[in-house]
Amino acid sequence: MFVGIGYVVILASVLGAFVAAGGHIAALLQPLEFVMIGGAAGGAFVVSNGGPALKATLKALPTVFKGSPYSKAFYMELFAMLYELLAKVRKEGLMSIESDVDSPESSPVFAKYPAVLHDHHVVEFICDYLRLMVGGNLNAFEIENLMDVEIETHHHEGEIPVSAVKAMGDGMPAFGIVAAVMGVVHTMESVGIPPAELGILIAHALVGTFLGILLAYGFVGPLGTILEHRLADSTRAFQTVKVTILASLNGYAPQVAVEFGRKVLSSHERPSFKELEDHVKSTKNK
Repeated sequence: MFVGIGYVVILASVLGAFVAAGGHIAALLQPLEFVMIGGAAGGAFVVSNGGPALKATLKALPTVFKGSPYSKAFYMELFAMLYELLAKVRKEGLMSIESDVDSPESSPVFAKYPAVLHDHHVVEFICDYLRLMVGGNLNAFEIENLMDVEIETHHHEGEIPVSAVKAMGDGMPAFGIVAAVMGVVHTMESVGIPPAELGILIAHALVGTFLGILLAYGFVGPLGTILEHRLADSTRAFQTVKVTILASLNGYAPQVAVEFGRKVLSSHERPSFKELEDHVKSTKNK
């Protein structure tokens, strides 16, 4: 929603001011300039990114038009689920969650928390380390090291679409200049025509520079920034799970472990201590 609103504000500001100054919108409607700039940027994008990177970027782009899934409501579910799993371990032993972590999609515990279950990356992360707790002899330090490596790998993979989109945006002003130069070349070869027609050709050439800069900084560049924010949000979710599980491994009670995890969150997504306590209790009684 905010992406659409931002785009409308950009177009209204730029085109509105242009018209108010006496300009004509028709002068900016140059389809071939769009083809030249967009085609060149798209071609460079394909050249710069191999199959996996291209696939990851095309998959990530539609998410910029949706809100972040990592909201306060998501974390309330996440903490309640972690509390329930850790409480079950504390009460019945590690083997009691073996079936839950081996098959989370059929687990009655995970089924209570659809927002978390829908995020297969977070679910896989939780299950992998709970499974290590169940079947391995690793201590908290070894598990923390493994978690850090996996989170770093996840972040590195998530940076691929970010860098790809930002690089495409960074190249658009240059492709706009290319389009403008092509227009100037066409103008120079038509130098014998009447001044009025010559002025139109010059105006058409300058539109290329205008479009390249506008598309780069008004439309494509901000998408890369949104993807960067989404990546930070998903990494924070992994960090939250990490801190909570490690607190449990270090002997803290489930209610204290989720409090450790709560401290990782930013202020706009962090539930208060009372909110989380009440939510965990209400879920526990279901």
